[in-house]
Amino acid sequence: MKYRTLGRTGIKVSPYCLGAMMFGAVGNPDHDDCVRMIHKALDAGVNVVDTADFYSRGESEEIVGKALKGRRDDVVLATKAHLPMGDDPNQQGNSRRWLVRALDDSLRRLQTDHVDLFQIHRPAPDTDVEETLSALSDLVRAGKVRSIGTSTFPASDIVEAQWVAERRGLERFRSEQPPYSILDRGIEREVLPVCERYGMGTLVWSPLAQGLLTGRYRKGQQTDSHRAGFGFRHLSDERRLDAVEQLISLAQEAGMSLTHLAMAFAITHPGVTCAIVGPRTMEHLDDLLAGAKTTLTDDLLDRIDAIVAPGTGVGTLDAAYNPPAITHPRLRRRLPDERSAT
Repeated sequence: MKYRTLGRTGIKVSPYCLGAMMFGAVGNPDHDDCVRMIHKALDAGVNVVDTADFYSRGESEEIVGKALKGRRDDVVLATKAHLPMGDDPNQQGNSRRWLVRALDDSLRRLQTDHVDLFQIHRPAPDTDVEETLSALSDLVRAGKVRSIGTSTFPASDIVEAQWVAERRGLERFRSEQPPYSILDRGIEREVLPVCERYGMGTLVWSPLAQGLLTGRYRKGQQTDSHRAGFGFRHLSDERRLDAVEQLISLAQEAGMSLTHLAMAFAITHPGVTCAIVGPRTMEHLDDLLAGAKTTLTDDLLDRIDAIVAPGTGVGTLDAAYNPPAITHPRLRRRLPDERSAT
């Protein structure tokens, strides 16, 4: 594989990143099988492994830790914290109190003394970003973290964090992990340009639109929209399925699978450093690796643009982050007595 630089960190990474979300109870509970998949990906040249404490409540990290014994120095290891890890309301979020403990717990499960990239899994509007950056800066200085990043942050939050880091002399976020696929191109409008402006690498997740761009879910066919314990309504979204049918035809004309078309699209954008693949089985991994050298012509990219315009999306990715201003009605509706014109 031709390696790329993760933003301006100097860290060289493969265009494919092995995502470990499906390793463990949520996806594949067979630890030995998951370890074999990790080894196969590493042998194929993939040198980035991304996990999170939340994935199967730490089980994913434990599997990754087992797999990296004797190979840790060859891997750019990334994990994340923020999502709930218990019933205690303080076992989540972006506070110093939680992040310090969460990282120590992750290091224990991963059987290592440091991670190369420690990412904030989601924004926390109730926490001052200076609090978060200050804690992360201390973790970097302690040698437990090499670089820090974000995941699914709006462009405005990314910019604010960069300004705070500069003003306060704190560590800067060096990467962002946003959702990105042919069906979900919204980050092309602001997030990717902002990341490029600040020298941040991007590790995009769900390049296969959480399964829609594998071709396994077709228009007119009944689908299991609750696979792996998640209620993925987007798998039956008629607008998305219409676009998938057009993309399947396009891929067939180009002589490639829809999966390979989708993965090649994701890593073609100059603002994308690598795309995260999240196989559940060895068969899935083999198929993904087989398309690693796929490239798309300008004509093919133009035809994709005609199906889903740049900077737009088709329907909504269920796992996408929506800020409180969108999710809480009271933040987007005036009170009844304030609605009448004055």
